[in-house]
Parts: sequence; C-alpha cells; structure tokens
Amino acid sequence: MPNQFTRRTLLTTTLGVGAFAALSACSSNTSLPSVSTSAAPGQPTAAAPLTPQAYDALILAGPVASDAVIAASPWAQAIKAQGFLRRGGAETSAIFSLKDPTTGRVTGFDAGLGDLLSRYITGGQDVAKLSQLTQVTSDTRETVLQNKTVDTVIATYSITPQRAEKITFAGPYYSSGASIQVKSDNTTIHSVADLEGKTVVTQTNSTGITAVDANVKNAQKLLLADNDSCIAALIQGRADAYVLDQSILLSNAVRNSQVKVVGNPFTTDPYGIGLNKDATDAKAFVNAFLQTIYDSGVWLNLWKGTVGRFLETAPTPPAIGSVEGS
Repeated sequence: MPNQFTRRTLLTTTLGVGAFAALSACSSNTSLPSVSTSAAPGQPTAAAPLTPQAYDALILAGPVASDAVIAASPWAQAIKAQGFLRRGGAETSAIFSLKDPTTGRVTGFDAGLGDLLSRYITGGQDVAKLSQLTQVTSDTRETVLQNKTVDTVIATYSITPQRAEKITFAGPYYSSGASIQVKSDNTTIHSVADLEGKTVVTQTNSTGITAVDANVKNAQKLLLADNDSCIAALIQGRADAYVLDQSILLSNAVRNSQVKVVGNPFTTDPYGIGLNKDATDAKAFVNAFLQTIYDSGVWLNLWKGTVGRFLETAPTPPAIGSVEGS
C-alpha cells in the first residue's frame, strides 16, 4: 500500500517526547527519509511535539563559540554586538518553523538551527530572544540577503548553482526531496507516474518546477507565489497535485486535514543556510558551527524532536560542501 500521511495521524498517536533527555536514539542511513508507517499500513505515526521547556533545554545544550572563534569572524562579531540573529524564514511550517499565536514563539527544525546558531555566537540564555524572524517566500529569499535585511536565511532553502550566483550557501544541513501532495479523498494518485497529463501546482522560483519538468510527462504546471496559495489551489480543485519538498508537504498535512502526502521523494533536495556574498567569512564560520552540532549530537536531537516525529529513520547529516553550489 503506498505511503501516505494525513493530519488524522496526529489524533491517534500514543508516542511522546516529553523532554529533551527522553529523545531516543535512532539508526542512521544515508537514503532520503521515508514517511513513518508504524501505526498501520500506509499510516505514519507521529510522536508528540517538543514541549516549550524541552525545546529550550535542547537549544541551551548547544555549543557556544570561544572568544577567539568570534574574533576571527567579522560577520559573527556584528551579530554578537546586536545580541541576536536576524533570520529569514517562515512562521507557518508546522515541522520547520511554526509560530505559536499564543506565545509568539517560533519553533521547528529550521527555527531551532537559527536559535542554535545565535546561541553559538551570542551565548544567550533566553531562547525566546535569540532570533528575530523576517518572513520570506521563494521569491524574496535572495533579496533579503542581498539588501542585508537579515543575517541569514534558514527556510528549507534548496541549494542550486543558480541561486549560488546571487548568494552564498553554507551546508547543506539536511536533504529532502520532491514529493506529491493531493487532497485527502484522492484515490488515484500514488506516485509520480500518476501525474502524467495532470495539472500540477508548485511555487514560483522553486525546485518543484525542475522536479516536474524532469519527471512528469505532459504536465500542466500552475505556478503560484507561496505555499498557502498552492494548498488553496489544490483544495479548490484548480490542480490535481502539489509537488514540492517532502518536508514542506508534510508540514502542510500536519496543519490541514484536507491534504495528504503520497509516495516517497523522487528527487534529492539539499537544504542550505543562505548568506550574503559580501560576508566572505560567514560561510566558513557557519560550516564550522554545523560540523560542531553534527559531531556533538545536537543536530540529531533537534531532528528527532521535529522532522523525526513523522519519518521512520534518522538520516546521516549530509557532508558539508558536498553539493554543487555549497
């Protein structure tokens, strides 16, 4: 039975991760992650999200750079002087970067990386004040870096040679892949082969475009500006399927019961941390930070409490500088 993920999973789960220390070890492999199917055939199991206290404990367990390391990087010195990291990202991605309307806190895998990077630089103890978020879309990510509105963009930002001509990428820090989202009551689309001749929506300036062009025969592409517009087009029936990174589509399924993810990723999509090209020392600094949280296990613990709630195996962190454009 094809893998599928819907919001219903969250209503039936009995697993939990009540504290940072309780995050259990997972086996590693280098393949793209698959949707967890331990609850029932075709139905993944989701563990409970990290509590605010557990999230804060995880961030505060992250490393802090020495004074000498900071002194060697003008980019890091400037961030330490301002006292927080200005991050470009999202606030509606349920797994990667989601804002709690009650507290105003933004948490998730990307948000956590931003908070860990800020703590590494500033040594801050108040997790809620480590990062300042500027919302970005696939059309504005390069712009906010180029005009220095933000210090970095951490936003499921796929590394491509074309983007690397405009900005600098550190990483990659995670690998996802293009997947398929359909309406929850759809019973005819299970894999990329089923998209032939269908209307497929994806975001402008996204890797979803090349994924569709390279893998779907006779597709009619509908290009829209942002994730919410693509979900709306799918639900309204203006598109048969939505193709984008699996990570983003899983987030959609968490927060919207009208859509589900089917099949497994059919491309490889490495995510990088976007930086301004003028900050020539920033890439080496951020890559050293990433290697530190890889080696210490902090990266894996963050993955387990966010993305790992919905995927059955923990991936090995991708090798830094391993893809074109990084």
